[in-house]
Amino acid sequence: MARAKFQTLTEQMFYILLCLRRECCGADIAAQVASMTGGRVAVGPGTLYNLLESFSQAGMIRETRVEGRKRTYLITAEGQRALEEEYRRLQTLTADYEACMDERGRLE
Repeated sequence: MARAKFQTLTEQMFYILLCLRRECCGADIAAQVASMTGGRVAVGPGTLYNLLESFSQAGMIRETRVEGRKRTYLITAEGQRALEEEYRRLQTLTADYEACMDERGRLE
């Protein structure tokens, strides 16, 4: 199963899947990621379309429509599980960090 490849997600992967909770095309994804992150995370076309292909092959997203060169995608149940697992992993990291801080915000 291709799932091991996506054991942890990069920021770009995370935001692409987050965008695909609603049907959208590649250009919409790139714009939404930039907007959501205030420009902190950028997804170039090469990276975006390679990830979309990998996600599709892994069953994490599905193509919903093709209009000429424009393709739209939507997250699948497998992709939603991966997104939720990554969210929980990030929460654990944050909790570990907070547990190591003293009341003045310094590492103990």
